[in-house]
Amino acid sequence: MSAAAEPLESTTDPFVHPALFYRGDREYLDGTVSFVREGLAAGEPVAVAVPGDRLRLIRDALGDDADGVRLLDMREAGRNPGRIIPGVLRAFADAQPAGQRVRIIGEPIWAGRSATEYPACVQHEALINAAFEGRAVTILCPYDSERLPEHVLADAHATHPVVIPAASRPAHGSAAYAPDAVVARYNEPLPLVADAPAFAFTAETLTRARHVASDEGRRLGLRGVTLEDLALATAELTTNSVVHGGGSGVLRVWGEDGHVLCEVRDRGRLTDPLAGRRPPSRDQRGGRGLLLVNLIADLVRVHTGDEGTTVRCWFSR
Repeated sequence: MSAAAEPLESTTDPFVHPALFYRGDREYLDGTVSFVREGLAAGEPVAVAVPGDRLRLIRDALGDDADGVRLLDMREAGRNPGRIIPGVLRAFADAQPAGQRVRIIGEPIWAGRSATEYPACVQHEALINAAFEGRAVTILCPYDSERLPEHVLADAHATHPVVIPAASRPAHGSAAYAPDAVVARYNEPLPLVADAPAFAFTAETLTRARHVASDEGRRLGLRGVTLEDLALATAELTTNSVVHGGGSGVLRVWGEDGHVLCEVRDRGRLTDPLAGRRPPSRDQRGGRGLLLVNLIADLVRVHTGDEGTTVRCWFSR
């Protein structure tokens, strides 16, 4: 039995979430391709969501077996880490028959992810455990031990209950596993951008807030669907502030490093760490605002505390 398969028999929870640490293409393929083929042999639906260059490696190694696997480029599907649970992992798992065990390879953290993106990435990895607790799903997360910084590898031990040191070594439990602590540690304040114009809004000025965002986004270079997405995100976030954040808030829109950023600050506090990352139930009314923002933005960062909540989202120019 391969190292990647061993966690399936080492836990009482039907959900299994191992981190695979690899060095080079051979170890990567040893750990991932065997994981995929074991799933296919067991009749389990399998999805692979990894960066495009890695996706090509796995697809080529699988040969004809790749036809039975859902293949996704994580650089596109998961460029916003807040989108991965609802838009990739749950979207695939929820589409399978009830009770059917599902296998997924998800690689949301790769060399080249920016320091701005990383807090959302590591929070995503921690929140997977709560999002899938009790479900018959295995999500294998590869980590490049040669190219990723040490603190990223250390965080992987804290967000995964099972770790695989290398494809040729046995899996074992992680003594550092502490996902709730990781979520709290990366709940980092988002510094105020002092030179970004501020628009204070209330219930009576929600429409005006949306127009302010659209006008500023257009001035900064957004066009077409992306400009519409900025307006939609603004509408959802400002409405959330009015309904759940004390009835008012402050909107800012500015340009930075090839993106247009939209930020909403209010006096509310998010108490659900999975807010915006959990697909709504069919009969749910409301509660879709932050989820929609995660699905359309290129990146979403959130900070919440006793003093209020800040949601900042990025749209590429």
